[in-house]
Amino acid sequence: MGGAVITEAGNHPQVKGLVYISAGAPDSGQSFADWKNYTPAPAATEIKPYGEGYVALTLEGVRKHFVQDIPSDEADIVYAAQGPLAVKCFGDKITAAAWRSKPNWYIVAAQDQTIPSGVERHSAKRRGAQSLVLEISHVPMLSRPDVVAEFIAKASSSL
Repeated sequence: MGGAVITEAGNHPQVKGLVYISAGAPDSGQSFADWKNYTPAPAATEIKPYGEGYVALTLEGVRKHFVQDIPSDEADIVYAAQGPLAVKCFGDKITAAAWRSKPNWYIVAAQDQTIPSGVERHSAKRRGAQSLVLEISHVPMLSRPDVVAEFIAKASSSL
């Protein structure tokens, strides 16, 4: 849900630009659920209730659909460290999408099984984001931190 967070929080005057990494980017007046109006990705079958009003990925969901390109022992740490996600977050509306007024960049994860890469590509194009497509899972910052860091550094240096 980090993309929805920076889409709103990015309106702060000290924010100069936004970097999305395989993330959702709703428009003004949209929720994440509105934005992702697509056929569910494979990870959706592995999201289970985690207490009242919360969900989390199963161990199999993390290994096969979230971080499928990192070693299984590392994927197990991701599973253990994940925090539950409040279901209501999917319906929270964006007041003003910061990407409408600020430069933005987007890493499309072509092997993403959490948010389909076609949705990511469409989102990046719609926003006019400078983008990079990687043949990678939903969390390239774990499988290719070097490439992600370089992308962020280039974005930052262009501001």
